[in-house]
Order: sequence, then structure tokens, then C-alpha cells
Amino acid sequence: MYAVREEVEVLKEQIKELIEKNSQLEQENTLLKTLASPEQLAQFQAQLQTGSPPSSAQAQGTAQQPAQPASQGSGPSA
Repeated sequence: MYAVREEVEVLKEQIKELIEKNSQLEQENTLLKTLASPEQLAQFQAQLQTGSPPSSAQAQGTAQQPAQPASQGSGPSA
């Protein structure tokens, strides 16, 4: 019975960590969506529909986006 309680505690901790990680990823996703150009979003949507992996050209395109510091300041506050 003790082993079951211990396992429950471990699982509760894992759930807590996963919830925190999910929240962090959702904030990052929101930030990336706001920083992406309409062309990048359209390209990403097309890739999702075809099931193809992201290309290196898209990664290079997003690397050029941080030229908008005003938008980045309104990013995740946590």
C-alpha cells in the first residue's frame, strides 16, 4: 500500500511539472505567432496540412524577426 501512495505522489509531481511546461510552451507559441509574418504563418499552415517537416528556410525566416523589439517586450511576463 505504501508503494502505491509513493507512486501517486510521484505521478502528482510529474503532472504538476507537465502542466507548468505546457503553460510555458503555450506562452512561447503565442509569442511566436505574434512575431511571425503572415507569409510564415501561411507556410506553416501549409506544412501542417501536408505533414511535411519545417524547412530550414522557415527557421531562417523566423531568425530575422527579432528586429521588432517593441513586440518582444509584450511577451510572456512569467
